[in-house]
Parts: sequence; C-alpha cells; structure tokens
Amino acid sequence: QVQLVESGGGLVQAGGSLIVSCVASESISSFVEMGWYRQPPGKQREFVAAIRSGGAATYGTFMRGRFAVSRDNAKNTMYLQMNSLEPGDTGDYYCHADEILRTGRPYRHWGQGTQVTVSS
Repeated sequence: QVQLVESGGGLVQAGGSLIVSCVASESISSFVEMGWYRQPPGKQREFVAAIRSGGAATYGTFMRGRFAVSRDNAKNTMYLQMNSLEPGDTGDYYCHADEILRTGRPYRHWGQGTQVTVSS
C-alpha cells in the first residue's frame, strides 16, 4: 500500500507564501497523476492542482496564478508552492497519487492532510 505523507502546513499571514510537500513511500514515476485537494472549514473538498507524469499541470479556477505544483521523481516528492495567500486559502490540504492497477483500473491513494491557516 502506497503511503503519502504531507508536510509543510502551518500558520502564515495573508500575502505570505508556503510550500507544502507530499512524500510517497515508493517511486512516484509510475503514478500517472499526482495532485492536491483542499477542504476549507465547514466546506467540501475542492480541487487545487494536479500534475501528470509528463509534467503537464492543471489548476483550480481560484488559483489565479498564485500556486504552482511540481514533482521531483528522484525524491519521490510532489510540492505545492503557494504565494499571495489569502484567508480563503485556509484549510486541510490533501495530496493524492493515481496509479493504474494490473487489472487496468485506476486507483487513487490519499495522504492524511496538512493544515494551512492564513491569518488576515
């Protein structure tokens, strides 16, 4: 079972920056996609960003160019660089990693999350 561990969350002032990381227990080169979701307090989980194995990235519409996702296969790690943070970015940030099983079906692994709090 793949283990994903997020880190780097914390308290930051509005306008500040933060980098959250997601480390996998095995090589990430086989994952067809990795990404981030977040869950603001009292709200549903929402898409933040994703990056394909080839490096193509997609972002949620609220990013407005403030966030950047990247992956380092050598370190089995995915990153989310967050700039110009706003109080609305507060929430638990979860990473996921998608693989294609031998049966040909996709499977999504999830991490436990890291909390990000942006103060005004």
